[in-house]
Amino acid sequence: MRFLCIILISTLFTMEMFSQSKTGDRQPAAAGRFYPASRETLLRDLEQMFASCDKYPEKLKVRAIIVPHAGYIYSGRTAASAFSTIPADSKFKNIFLIGSSHIMAFEGASVYYTGDFLTPLGKITVNKEIAEKLRKEHSVFRFQENAHSQEHSLEVQVPFIQYYFKNLQQIVPIIIGTNNKNTIKTIAEALRPWFTPENLFIISSDFSHYPPYKEAKEVDNATADAIVSKDPELFLKTLSQNSSKRIPNLATSMCGWTSGLMLLYLVNNDPNLVFKKISYCNSGDSQYGNKEEVVGYHAIVLAEVQKNKQPAGNQSQEMQFTQEEIDQMFKIARNSIATMLNEHRRLVLNPSEILPGLKRNLGAFVTLRIDGKLRGCIGRFVSSEPLYEVINQMAIASAFNDTRFMPLTKEEFKKIEIEISVLGPLKRINNISEIILGKHGIYIKKDFRSGTMLPQVATENKWTVEEFLGYTSREKAGLGWDGWKDAELYVYEALVLEEKK
Repeated sequence: MRFLCIILISTLFTMEMFSQSKTGDRQPAAAGRFYPASRETLLRDLEQMFASCDKYPEKLKVRAIIVPHAGYIYSGRTAASAFSTIPADSKFKNIFLIGSSHIMAFEGASVYYTGDFLTPLGKITVNKEIAEKLRKEHSVFRFQENAHSQEHSLEVQVPFIQYYFKNLQQIVPIIIGTNNKNTIKTIAEALRPWFTPENLFIISSDFSHYPPYKEAKEVDNATADAIVSKDPELFLKTLSQNSSKRIPNLATSMCGWTSGLMLLYLVNNDPNLVFKKISYCNSGDSQYGNKEEVVGYHAIVLAEVQKNKQPAGNQSQEMQFTQEEIDQMFKIARNSIATMLNEHRRLVLNPSEILPGLKRNLGAFVTLRIDGKLRGCIGRFVSSEPLYEVINQMAIASAFNDTRFMPLTKEEFKKIEIEISVLGPLKRINNISEIILGKHGIYIKKDFRSGTMLPQVATENKWTVEEFLGYTSREKAGLGWDGWKDAELYVYEALVLEEKK
């Protein structure tokens, strides 16, 4: 597949790198190329980037950010917009700085442990204790520090950290050299003890490389939507689909896709975490770039879900819609699928034409049936985007990305029946007596596995609560019939809407 973004180097160059000193601070290699080598110029540029970048309107409890690592003249403002979502006076125990190797391919990951990182703004401390612990306890981190010496993806983030945060921070620099899915899972598990609110994870990655301007925007949005879904398999499938479109000059959809995948494995579809798209541009938007071959840059934030502070009695009111709003939901879903089928692009919606009820940030599932038989069903529990955009994206995903089915055809589209389930917030339960059949959907989560069934599935099949749990555990979460008994259980309410024809 063409989305792999690891540049193999010659054996001679590899040997030369291994001959370098194995101790000491990591010297700047990107200064003067990706960002200014002059301290004064660098400070001035950073000040301008933070002053002019997109600002997210809500306060967030940020756990991770995905930021670009291109030259500051191309992607600096986009990177600054991601950092700006974090309070500048934050003091993290550690900042895990993670990127995918552009220099060499190797099995596992390399954590820098022999010194600190230097930039024109000075020295930033490496937490050598954690680095050494990872190396000693996890063979997947056995690679030498040489992988870091010429790698720019981590270095370009360090001046942002040094400039933006008022408190001194320490970093754990990690380069991923493998594209093996199982190895990446192992890396995620090794890092899981530190994936806590006290630590910040920074994933350094650009998005599409070298397609034309218009195609870059489409590819980058598809890749970002897959990340927002929190589904690792959908993410990998999207990368593969992007590659199969044979877009001119598209070398990769995301050069740091292995680092992004590692973060998705860490998130593990946690209902208490949500991705938010903060800012986007590509090199064609810069006065220094062209629009024939561009590189895409997304700023994406992973944040803790904001708890609903309204009384429980108001939740059902939030899920009420007028008939006109319901009709618009189905119009969006059907038009989204038709646009992808006939024009091979995503439907672009004008917010000024959207009715008020569809502008609330709610999750939704879109279910497709033909002659009453399931033909696709994909959804999102929580969303940083308005309901109309969730329906737009999930309709396309249900038609073309549900791995249980082949992509929907034009002939099938004429027959589909659409059902939309608008979801209320997830609630953790401790006793299955809290489950009300017909009212609650259930979500089961354990380790890397999770699964859900909507409320109507139980009533349609006339299941008991135990059967509802058993089928969801076995068929959706892959935990076996009794796997729910030692898993996390959540319930949610859904407003189930059927299309009128």
